[in-house]
Amino acid sequence: MLTLLGVLIVIVGFALRFNPLLVVCAAGIVTGIAGHLSFGEILTTFGNAFVSNRYLSLFILTLPVVGLLERYGLKEQSQQLIGKIKAATTGRLLLVYLVIRQATAAIGLTSLGGHAQMVRPLVSPMAEGAAAHRHGPLPKNVSDRIKAYSASTDNVGLFFGEDVFIAFGAVLLIQGFLAQNGVQVEPLHISVWGIPTAIAAFLIHGTRLYLLDRKIKQMIDSEPSGSSEETLEEVQSHAR
Repeated sequence: MLTLLGVLIVIVGFALRFNPLLVVCAAGIVTGIAGHLSFGEILTTFGNAFVSNRYLSLFILTLPVVGLLERYGLKEQSQQLIGKIKAATTGRLLLVYLVIRQATAAIGLTSLGGHAQMVRPLVSPMAEGAAAHRHGPLPKNVSDRIKAYSASTDNVGLFFGEDVFIAFGAVLLIQGFLAQNGVQVEPLHISVWGIPTAIAAFLIHGTRLYLLDRKIKQMIDSEPSGSSEETLEEVQSHAR
């Protein structure tokens, strides 16, 4: 049970807002000592983990690329593009993104999306542009609501879609944990049983997206006049 001290250190460290890297390292060292590992073995474990997951640092490259694209008008162009599609609404756009995100995650393409590289520069501005095209300038609370729905759509699509992929790490983790406790289950069976959950998640969140356009209209109608944000034309004029 002493090896669980690492979990306690992580909880306390994050609750006190300490440096996450220091908290995780301290938790790893304490867990290793409690597990009767030598200091050399602990360092070896840290090194192997770093080498095995070094590709994760590539996400740092996403930030300057997205920033450069936005600097040259990616957000404005995406809003203009979606404004030309008359049938596009915020709910319909996000529903299409949910289908794409969940379907691609189910076949292992989890990188085709994400908050930094997809939601922030493209999905959210397009969703706001669709609403602004129909209702005019958006109040801040409506804009924030659309941004929240855009982020949640990506989360739901990825989380419940990737569990269907047979080679996803969580599926293999479940299979390994059950095997250690004497329960032999094939990864394929775990993936198959993830399908009903994925379908339920799609129906539930899809219904919320279907009702989102009505909710946006109600929020805008209830807003007092004069509380709207700048129009797209005003934003572009200031940018120029």
